[in-house]
Amino acid sequence: MPGTVKRIGIGIAEDARKVIDSANSVSGNFVTICYCKPGIVEKKSIGKSVEIAEHENPEQGIIDDLMAGRIDAAVRGTLHANTTLRALKDAEGVDHLERIALLETAYGKKFFFAPVGVDEGWTGPEKLELIKKGRLIAQKFGLSEKVGVLSGGRLGDIGRHPQVDASIAEAELIASLGNAEHCEILIEDAVKSCGLIIAPDGISGNLVFRTLTFLGAGQGHGAPVVNISRIFVDTSRASPNYANALLLAAALLE
Repeated sequence: MPGTVKRIGIGIAEDARKVIDSANSVSGNFVTICYCKPGIVEKKSIGKSVEIAEHENPEQGIIDDLMAGRIDAAVRGTLHANTTLRALKDAEGVDHLERIALLETAYGKKFFFAPVGVDEGWTGPEKLELIKKGRLIAQKFGLSEKVGVLSGGRLGDIGRHPQVDASIAEAELIASLGNAEHCEILIEDAVKSCGLIIAPDGISGNLVFRTLTFLGAGQGHGAPVVNISRIFVDTSRASPNYANALLLAAALLE
């Protein structure tokens, strides 16, 4: 129903002040529900659009409520990754999760990026699925539908090392099959025109994400999981705040 106030859950396992401050700082047509163990949060510290849901197992509690429709979307916040994501996989009946991160450079250029998990995007079919789903989400956010596929070197580097050769060959194939462009190793050029960038593998993708957001003065807005039926935005516990992730979840509900 138009105008219905949505409910977005966010988890707290540590750094409760950071999560509460993030929830208090955002506004919109939604209420933020903070999932935590009993006694973690002082009720007087929350704003009028923030509620507390206490659970002995907040990781399971937020997933149970998401699946039951008691909340409309969820953000991991500072909940532990392994426990929370395992509960999400079990609830959705999937053996892996596909995450696509919304990143922003230090000069304000936004783009979607994947894979960002060390165990994700290692095969050609996995990368093609990320391209298919990532192109749609980029369009939803008004970004370019152009997709750039990265590899371990420039075309001129062929012959320098077998792994570089294999990475370039795979990127050429993925770009051809996915109606994308092989941008070689030139991520600095790819970001200028691509709404979605695909890393060579999950390790390099995770390193790019961490370098940009924690060393390079960029921002991470959260990583929606794109192979499940519900809206779940993954986050890093090292993030300075979760306002962007809450707003991303709210935008996905529109």
